[in-house]
Amino acid sequence: MKIKKISPDVRRRKINFHSEAKWHKRMLWRLREDSQFLRSVVQFSFLLLCLWIGAEFYLFMEWGQSAGTLPYHQRPPGAEGFLPISALISLKYWIQTGIVNTVHPSGLFIFLAIMVIGVFMKKAFCSWLCPVGTLSESLWMLGQKIFGKNLRVPRWLDYPLRSIKYLLLLFFAYSIFQMDVPTLKEFIYSPYNKVADIKMYLFFLELSSVALWIIIVLAVLSLVVKNFWCRYLCPYGALLGFLSTLSPIKVTRNTSSCVDCQLCTKACPSSITVHTATTVRSDECSSCYACVEACPVKNTLVMSARGTDKPIPSSVFGALVVGVFIAITGLALLTGHWRNGIAKEEYLKRIQNIESPLYQHNRGQVATYGPND
Repeated sequence: MKIKKISPDVRRRKINFHSEAKWHKRMLWRLREDSQFLRSVVQFSFLLLCLWIGAEFYLFMEWGQSAGTLPYHQRPPGAEGFLPISALISLKYWIQTGIVNTVHPSGLFIFLAIMVIGVFMKKAFCSWLCPVGTLSESLWMLGQKIFGKNLRVPRWLDYPLRSIKYLLLLFFAYSIFQMDVPTLKEFIYSPYNKVADIKMYLFFLELSSVALWIIIVLAVLSLVVKNFWCRYLCPYGALLGFLSTLSPIKVTRNTSSCVDCQLCTKACPSSITVHTATTVRSDECSSCYACVEACPVKNTLVMSARGTDKPIPSSVFGALVVGVFIAITGLALLTGHWRNGIAKEEYLKRIQNIESPLYQHNRGQVATYGPND
């Protein structure tokens, strides 16, 4: 394919950020003009937030496991963001009853925020906020530096593998769809669900050899294949991929000014053939702006809303992603639906008895419990 020459008047200007001597002005300039720098700052800021939540949860568990002899540290509500199945059940219960449950209320609002971002800004949560997505991206970038390139899974294998995450999503969604209101309530207020975040913490703290080897294998695969977990196994990614079809915001390509350099396709971490599309509709597009940043021609590849060709600057898009997340989770805080209704005395009792059959489940079925359990 013959690549068209780019005349100087349409070539995108390369910015020399180091020409600005003052570091704070240089930082602001890069945040405004460099989409990948901005995204990295947002990613790692959110990752630090998650690490802070993890540290808070660790101190809470240290208090609980000491039978209350160590200083009390309040459980961080943000930990509920790592309970997507409980959040999906809470969502259905809220839709059918209008009740925000008092067990994991913040999990419901975090889930709602992620879904709203998915509907309006495609899979932007995956590439801008998700800590697992940030880790996955860091791994394949590291692999690229170590091996010089990442492996590309052939199409005949890629499509079946990508279907796995949708099958997992279908399994969870179908299982929850079958639950009526009494069953939903029974699960939500079960002893098991009340300590689901604690069980998750203990799972990673006391990893079995099988679980450890699975994590190691996933990490190695993520070094050589871009976003292996996100692309093939993450049900959250499948849900957001489905919701992204509704999004009015998409990457569009001006075919008349495109020079067929294919730099956009080479830059895409989701292996989308951007250079052949007029509008990128793939469910794998995570609105990361990598392809837009790579395009050397002005106003040829842009992120824009349906019905307009006016580009959405990455700074505006990033502010929207973060703003929507903060607005919806902030609404939970303002309306008193952020912290749950479980007292520290109850947590202390449950942590001490965490090995009880009450806190086990069998294929999604919680143990039978009474009003005092």
